[in-house]
Amino acid sequence: MSTEAPTQSVPAQAAAPDEEFPSSAEQYRRELLAHCYRMTGSVHDAEDLVQETYLRAWRAYHSFEGRSSVRTWLYRIATNVCLTALEGKDRRPLPTGLGQPGSTAGDPLDERGEVPWLEPVPDALVTGPEAAAETRESIRLAFVAALQHLPARQRAVLILRDVLRWKAAEVAEALETSTAAVNSALQRAHAQMEKVKASEETVGEPTPEQRELLERYVQAFWDKDIDAIVSMLTRDAIWEMPPFAGWYQGNDNIGRLVDTQCPGDRHDMPMLSTWANGQPAFGLYMRQDDGSFTPFHLQVLTLGKGGVQHVAAFFETTLFAKFGLPERLPADYAEPTADPVPAV
Repeated sequence: MSTEAPTQSVPAQAAAPDEEFPSSAEQYRRELLAHCYRMTGSVHDAEDLVQETYLRAWRAYHSFEGRSSVRTWLYRIATNVCLTALEGKDRRPLPTGLGQPGSTAGDPLDERGEVPWLEPVPDALVTGPEAAAETRESIRLAFVAALQHLPARQRAVLILRDVLRWKAAEVAEALETSTAAVNSALQRAHAQMEKVKASEETVGEPTPEQRELLERYVQAFWDKDIDAIVSMLTRDAIWEMPPFAGWYQGNDNIGRLVDTQCPGDRHDMPMLSTWANGQPAFGLYMRQDDGSFTPFHLQVLTLGKGGVQHVAAFFETTLFAKFGLPERLPADYAEPTADPVPAV
């Protein structure tokens, strides 16, 4: 699978009035997509909002006076495009963000299709091979989930100040407010992030030991070896799976969930590797009556010293195409024996 983000240019019928616009602006598309994703929690919405950002920038380029860099100007447009789009919209949570207690394996599954759930984002769309660790940390799933607890303008202030490192005066100008208002919003945002316990873990390329664990993890699902799966989860691991509202804590509890409520059996669940939110991820497929395999869910894993700390299993199967994963695997598919985790 290619790790290059797809290039979308300003529509031909809206060719820029100055040929300089595409060359000076297109290089920022990937990081603007990351910005809009942090703001919205949706890769689908982020792509649409980046396209709207470029359209607005093209229309206004004749009035761009160069008082700031093109990059800063584009971020200002993108931020306000996102704020407009978020007006009146519900936040995008994970099940753990709904405020209800954890579930026990065997409880009836509570599907909430009406909830606009948080989505994962493919690394290939928002980071390149040269991306710094801090860039990956700013798109990690736990951080983006925590951002969704903030009102939209507080979210914008925190991202512009803490992620992009803008000065308070620059943020105030972008949001057409005062520096004092920006500082107050940032203080409230920090307090809320502390309240939801936004985690401080870092993300990056797995260690050799973690790679070996991920190989065994893939094999365990292929074999539906519950004991092996449980052994690779930390004692307090969390499993959540939107659009189902329940979330499950504890490796034994999760093991019972996979054992009794997952429809797959031995050699029914192959997994293909990818990267999401700077973290290892796997598209899990399920065997069908004709022997072939179709998308079932996409797992995004958080690794810790003791094993897998958190699994978010997204049942929105349209995400497979976003991640460049095939829509079907043949009946004669053989579980790969090579390292399933590509390097970042």
